[in-house]
Amino acid sequence: ELEKSRDKLEERVVERTNELQSSEERFRALVNNLDSLVYVADFNSYELLFINEYGRKIWGDVVGRVCWQALQSGQQGPCEFCTNNRLLDDNGEPLGVFVWEFQNTVDGEWYECRDQAIRWPDGRYVRMEIATNVTRRKLSEAALAAEKERLAVTLRSIGDGVITTDIKGRIVLINKVAEKLTGWRNEEAEGRPLAEVFNIVSEVTQEQCENPVEKVLSTGAIIGLANHTSLIARDGRQISIADSGAPIRDKNSEIIGVVLVFRDITDKLRMEQELTKVKKLESIGVLAGGIAHDFNNILVAVLGNIELSLFDDQLTLNTKKLLEEAKNATYRARDLTQQLLTFAKGGEPVREAASLADVVKESADFILRGTKVACRYNFPADLWLADIDKGQISQVVQNIILNAGQAMPNGGIIEVCCENIQAPAALSRFLRQGERYVKMTVRDCGIGIPADIIDKIFDPYISTKQQGSGLGLAITHSIISKHGGHITVASTMGSGTVFTVYLPAAAQSSTAGEEIKKAEHAVKKSRVMIMDDEEPIRVMTQAMLARMGHEVVLAKEGGEAVRLYSEAMTSKAPIDLAIVDLTIPGGMGGKEAAQKILALDPQAKIIVSSGYSTDPVMASYQKYGFCGTLVKPYRFVDLAAAISKVLEKA
Repeated sequence: ELEKSRDKLEERVVERTNELQSSEERFRALVNNLDSLVYVADFNSYELLFINEYGRKIWGDVVGRVCWQALQSGQQGPCEFCTNNRLLDDNGEPLGVFVWEFQNTVDGEWYECRDQAIRWPDGRYVRMEIATNVTRRKLSEAALAAEKERLAVTLRSIGDGVITTDIKGRIVLINKVAEKLTGWRNEEAEGRPLAEVFNIVSEVTQEQCENPVEKVLSTGAIIGLANHTSLIARDGRQISIADSGAPIRDKNSEIIGVVLVFRDITDKLRMEQELTKVKKLESIGVLAGGIAHDFNNILVAVLGNIELSLFDDQLTLNTKKLLEEAKNATYRARDLTQQLLTFAKGGEPVREAASLADVVKESADFILRGTKVACRYNFPADLWLADIDKGQISQVVQNIILNAGQAMPNGGIIEVCCENIQAPAALSRFLRQGERYVKMTVRDCGIGIPADIIDKIFDPYISTKQQGSGLGLAITHSIISKHGGHITVASTMGSGTVFTVYLPAAAQSSTAGEEIKKAEHAVKKSRVMIMDDEEPIRVMTQAMLARMGHEVVLAKEGGEAVRLYSEAMTSKAPIDLAIVDLTIPGGMGGKEAAQKILALDPQAKIIVSSGYSTDPVMASYQKYGFCGTLVKPYRFVDLAAAISKVLEKA
């Protein structure tokens, strides 16, 4: 009986052993066919107790070796990321599975490792690791991360605002520019409906605009915003924008979202508006210049004949009074044409010795007419003549006085002073040291200029007023600079503003009053040719010249003037001086005639005359061979002074 029991026990042992062997073989077959590394190591000695076929192909049959020596390269101790202390609790019981990743130093591949404590056949707990190669996934993730970073860098670098949404119109991402324009940070905007962050209205009607995302999703097309669209920022700011929206499609061309690209065009629109204003002013300038030219031609005859009439000793006092009033009215008409020429802004100044006091008073009184503001003048009797273009300096005075008057909406007094000075050392960067200048100071008691604007007050498009082009003081600065002068400004908020202008004094030391007397009595008697297409001007100028004692030759246009000058050269009565009109409609003008006369006689003395003082030839007359200029309408004394100046040099 005992024998039978023993035999049965042996059979069971054999059967059990076979089962275990079969189970182990199945386990090994399963583990060895895994496309992952599987190994078992002792917790204390780090001895490798098992490694599957996958591991043996890479690291060899390393069972019995220390894991960190067999599976890693160049290490002096256990891996710092070893999971031994993470798999058992304080009582030595398993804690479960620990998942981690590392890059192996032998093959350079990335592995996702799943470590856990298992019971080994001898009863101890050991560490089992299943490590799956995830290198491809890591490379894909790295490529995706790099692509995402490139996209982020691109979005950050784009100067336009960018917003992307999902298929439901919820915000996925906004870049930094969009954050700045909308007032929403990306973290705050993410997941919100587009309309909540990107609130757009019509600038004209202030009505809500159609949601661009909805339009893109419904049409599947690229769309643009209508003109005059404004973005209402989170803080209530209204910003003019231009915008486009486009669908985002996946690899199957299915729409998965929308991208909006928009930019702030507030400055662009303002510049376009200012450019339109400038072009309008230029158009007005061309028209005004033409009107002024024709009107000045008329005024030459009117003013000249009135002055000639006043020389008649037989006139009654009443008649003289009436003629003086007519002459003064003509002066006012001349001032009006000067205002027209102000719009036809010329380039280089046509400079002459002139009384700055007269220009200042005439210009200031004109601009303040009908306002509650008046000027108080302080001009010394010995004020030097200034070397200026009277028309351009008139524009300077008007711009400064206009600004001063607008700074005093309730009225008041503007103090205007002129004085003779030598260039101060403090302004050596701007003025010629040792040279003479006429200084003009304009002081108002207005609201003042803000400190943050005063340094930019002469920049184009800078203005402290709601109305206006912002060009007046920029033009003023340009004119003063072209005259070789300088302008400064000082202001205190609530107390007023002071503009100071420095203009070169004329070379002659005479005062304005002395210059007039000199011109009237110091004219050398000569033979003078007048070339002008207007008969009233020829007749009137001939009478003026005859009264001065000159012999006069008349020509209607350039061809006749050249012929008469040539004939005079061969006679015993050569022409000492020619005064030619710059523009002759349908005939040869003064510039061409002067060239032909100078070809005949390089020593010829020629004065150019025009009612359009802003013409470049008038500004740079010497460049074209002329000896002087005579701006229409001219007075008797102006004509005498121009002739005297040229003939005295001869």
